[in-house]
Amino acid sequence: MLLNYGSRIVVLQERLTLVPFLPWISAGPRAWRRTGTSACERARQHEVGERIHGFTVSQVTAIPELSLTAVKLSHDSTGAEYLHLAREDTNNLFSVQFRTTPMDSTGVPHVLEHTVLCGSRKYPCRDPFFKMLNRSLSTFMNAFTASDYTLYPFSTQNPKDFQNLLSVYLDAAFFPCLRELDFWQEGWRLEHENPKDPQTPLTFKGVVFNEMKGAFTDNEKIFSQHLQNRLLPDHTYSVISGGHPLCIPDLTWEQLKQFHATHYHPSNARFFTYGNFPLGQHLKQIHEEALSKFEKIEPNTAVPAQKPWDKPREFHITCGPDSLAAGSSKQTTVGVSFLLPDITDTFEAFTLNLLSSLLISGPNSPFYKALIESGLGTDFSPDVGYNGYTREAYFSVGLQGIAEQDTHAVRDIIDRTIEEVIEKGFEEDRIEALLHKIEIQMKHQSVSFGLTLTSYIASCWNHDGDPVELLKLGSQVARFRQCLKENPQFLQEKVKQYFKNNPHKLTLSMTPDDKYPEKQAWMETEKLKQKVDSLSPKDKQQIYEKGLELQTQQSRPQDASCLPALKVSDIEPSVPLTELEVALAAGKTPVQYCAQPTNGVVYFRAFASLHTLPEELRPYVPLFCSVLTNPCFEEEEHFRVLVKMSAQELSNGIPDSGHLYASVRATRTLTPTGDLQETFSGMDQVRLMKRIAEMTDIRPVLRKLPRIQEHVLHCDNMRCSMNATPQQMSLAEKAVEKFVRNVGQSKTERKPVRLNVVEKPAPSGSNGSTHVSGPQVIRKLITDPTFKPCQMKTHFLLPFPVNYMGECIRTAPYADPDHASLKILARLMTAKFLHTEIREKGGAYSGGARLSRDGVFTLYSYRDPRSTETLQSFSKAVDWAKAGRFTQQDIDEAKLSVFSVVDAPVAPSDRGLDHFLCGLSDEMKQVHREQLFAVSHEDLIDVSNKYLGTGKSAHGLALLGPENAKIAKDPSWIIK
Repeated sequence: MLLNYGSRIVVLQERLTLVPFLPWISAGPRAWRRTGTSACERARQHEVGERIHGFTVSQVTAIPELSLTAVKLSHDSTGAEYLHLAREDTNNLFSVQFRTTPMDSTGVPHVLEHTVLCGSRKYPCRDPFFKMLNRSLSTFMNAFTASDYTLYPFSTQNPKDFQNLLSVYLDAAFFPCLRELDFWQEGWRLEHENPKDPQTPLTFKGVVFNEMKGAFTDNEKIFSQHLQNRLLPDHTYSVISGGHPLCIPDLTWEQLKQFHATHYHPSNARFFTYGNFPLGQHLKQIHEEALSKFEKIEPNTAVPAQKPWDKPREFHITCGPDSLAAGSSKQTTVGVSFLLPDITDTFEAFTLNLLSSLLISGPNSPFYKALIESGLGTDFSPDVGYNGYTREAYFSVGLQGIAEQDTHAVRDIIDRTIEEVIEKGFEEDRIEALLHKIEIQMKHQSVSFGLTLTSYIASCWNHDGDPVELLKLGSQVARFRQCLKENPQFLQEKVKQYFKNNPHKLTLSMTPDDKYPEKQAWMETEKLKQKVDSLSPKDKQQIYEKGLELQTQQSRPQDASCLPALKVSDIEPSVPLTELEVALAAGKTPVQYCAQPTNGVVYFRAFASLHTLPEELRPYVPLFCSVLTNPCFEEEEHFRVLVKMSAQELSNGIPDSGHLYASVRATRTLTPTGDLQETFSGMDQVRLMKRIAEMTDIRPVLRKLPRIQEHVLHCDNMRCSMNATPQQMSLAEKAVEKFVRNVGQSKTERKPVRLNVVEKPAPSGSNGSTHVSGPQVIRKLITDPTFKPCQMKTHFLLPFPVNYMGECIRTAPYADPDHASLKILARLMTAKFLHTEIREKGGAYSGGARLSRDGVFTLYSYRDPRSTETLQSFSKAVDWAKAGRFTQQDIDEAKLSVFSVVDAPVAPSDRGLDHFLCGLSDEMKQVHREQLFAVSHEDLIDVSNKYLGTGKSAHGLALLGPENAKIAKDPSWIIK
């Protein structure tokens, strides 16, 4: 999502699991090396004290475990801090972050994050940020508001593009227009329900206002936010940086401008660059275009240390009931949290993070055994584990999905488990396994290394910690091993110090209130009444006129010629080839081998066809997959625990992904694939897991899993892929051979459940593909000639204050020549019509169009205050496309945006997967690429008329959201 107030770095977001302090590790060596000096070698030539374009070098450090060299600098005249990480990676990244420490919940840093991207001194057109998405080959563009900083990152592989985007970002951050109408659009405003009719009631509108209404429908986020507010009550962490819907309308335009003046200054900024582009060019541009225009100030934005408590505290909050969670009587959540040391103590933070993983990660961890296997709840409480995104870290553990009367039992279990850990410690092999996982992760190669690095260091650096020390993971692992060797009680002493003997301890409980949604709506109504009652007739007239002015501005064609742009001719004309080799393991199972610079890690995948699986077992395949790797799933009580966790996770995920659930549902009646998607990952699966979790006797479901295993886990219906270094291939082949023989063949011949199984050869050397050698792979594709697409409209009633919508249309799949035109059309409709209608005018967080590889064309909206009006906007978008109301410049920009996705970097571990999973050869990709280049104005009008018009193709509609009077009266809708 664009301009997303949520990310891993924000409180209002689900936490990562497993090893949370290493979600990102490394991009590794690729075939990226330039001729001549490498990026790291160039960086190591810099010397401490060297002055470069207004900056002075303060540190040059090699970090060999991550294959990079760090160069720290400071800006001479403003004191701005700068960190450059040189690495042989073409996906270069820039970010600038500001320490933003609000003292109220009006959401001022969040609204500012949106508004600065709405136009600047050098680029005064409306919304240059979104326009640059279509004038660039960026691999990432976004902005994030955290609890105490705001971050603006982008990445690209193109040097010219990097300079263009850097210019736009610098001007947006330091010289924004901050126009009042932009504040109205992005933050909040009073506006008539019909802006053209002053007799209609006034209501609250605004992108951030509706975004945060959506955010606070998620009970996990409500709990996490209160946890931070209550545990750290003395300063900025006691408020909601993203804004509370009832407080956002208290923010004024003047306050927004003042917050920018005091917080968005170079003296309060930290600049970060990563990759193989030269450092000198970055410094020169940043100095000349921004920093040279400022003098040093004292920003006064530091977060003071939280005063420690002398005794534990307890709080209780309420939330809305979860209609999709299993067991309406067991929806209480309780968590116990402990304040930990300052995150700038990097080794202590590393140790406590690792300790957290030992305590909660995996079925053998103490808290999993004690809490999850107790059967009292469904899953860990939100924000479980180590949280290092505030100045002082904290650790939290508890349960959700419990009965209210079991709150004290959970607290007793937590206290008892802490005592047991202090007494018994941890098994040595578990500690070694975790350290081994860290070492493997340091070798793993991700394509977004720069982005994850800037997120990883942001919090520590924000509080004046040393980001370079934070990156020295190898030395931290070595120091940890040494501490453990010198003192076998090392970890137990930490548990005693920070958990048992820590009076800064918060117990937070949350119970559902059936009237919660109504109470929230009533408070918003009262807030609105208070605002409206305070208005004079003159004020009301100004609001009416401003509303018309905003609507006029939103509808006016924009001149974006001031913005820099790449040209279609800057796009590479051909796809890079990936050499693949196919061999037969155990004489029968096809295995695709792809030799890649994987940094010593071997990546293996097995693909099993379900074409022999009986229909009645299909809904249970996701459950089978989720428990397959758990060694104890065949035991009834272990299985019940896993079912409850899966059901809870599905239910919790709906508020964040409602548009995806709506789109999957809308596709159900359009294609056989869509029907299967709904069964596996749609609302049908959510409801099925809820029913299973509520069963008193779960054995009938448990008995289905061995039956699924009989159809899936045998080599007759399996093919495999392996990515590894050339030197590892020989050993890898032997390992695959052993795996296939151990899996074995089916004892009985199984016939397809559906007779229409098409055996289709994947592209290989024998049928024209030049990059694939070896035997031909036969892909077994299921078809259903009896399937007839039909229209269905479904409304899932959920207690949300906003809507999530998806309208899907069956069009042309990837191999069809029309697919390229439809792909360009989806981007064109998003950028030139739907963004304006749904986000700017309608106030939704986002909306647009996209095309799946199997040819489903989707129109969607996310956290949308409107419903049927947005469906009308979808229809208007189709009419706009059919009328061809777009220029050649618009088409070229859409092509740039599409190619930025098509040409996104692919990790060595994932190369060749398109061929393995979908049968897409490089030759097919090249044909598709040439079709994208060739898309014309006429082609776009043709596919609009051919597929999108009423009656042309089957449509499906789905909506997740509150009760809707118009839909309830329409018999064509199915209400669930």
